[in-house]
Formats: sequence, structure tokens, C-alpha cells
Amino acid sequence: MSETTPFTDDTVFELQRHFRFQWEPAQQGFVLLYPEGMVKLPGSSGEIMKRIDGKLTVRGIIEDLQTAFPGMDLKGDVMGFLEHVHGKGWIRPKQAG
Repeated sequence: MSETTPFTDDTVFELQRHFRFQWEPAQQGFVLLYPEGMVKLPGSSGEIMKRIDGKLTVRGIIEDLQTAFPGMDLKGDVMGFLEHVHGKGWIRPKQAG
């Protein structure tokens, strides 16, 4: 792990327990629900969060997005987003076991 990034390409993330990710028709987009409210996840944010399932590694998320959106280099954007939401406490590295 580097000093700036709290995870590696092999890290598997999952949502923190009190968050729920879902499509919200009224918002016409993906949202992250938690006891105190809701966060709307526009565009690529929702696409990245959709892949945080406790199974895919960071590398797997990037590869899946590259397949879904060919011709774009998404690694920097994905890593930046993961750092941001990890810092906010929305996601956590999945614990072994």
C-alpha cells in the first residue's frame, strides 16, 4: 500500500453496515441511503458504487468499467472516487473470514 492510498488493486470493498445502495426512481439515479439521510450518486459515481459488492477487487471494478465504457482510461477516476468515499466512511475493506 502506498502512503497516499489506503488500499491496493487487490483490495475488496463493501458498504459499511448502515448504508444501502439502490436505484431511486424518484431521483432518476443511484442513491446511498443511511439512517440520517440520502446521498445522490450521479453518473459515474453510481456506476462505481454498483460494483462495490464485497466480491470484486479494485482491479476488477476498473476492468469491469473499462469493459462497460470502452476507450476510456478510468483508473485514475475510480481510484480517486474510492479514496473519497473510503475517507467519508461509506465503504470499508472487506474483512477476511
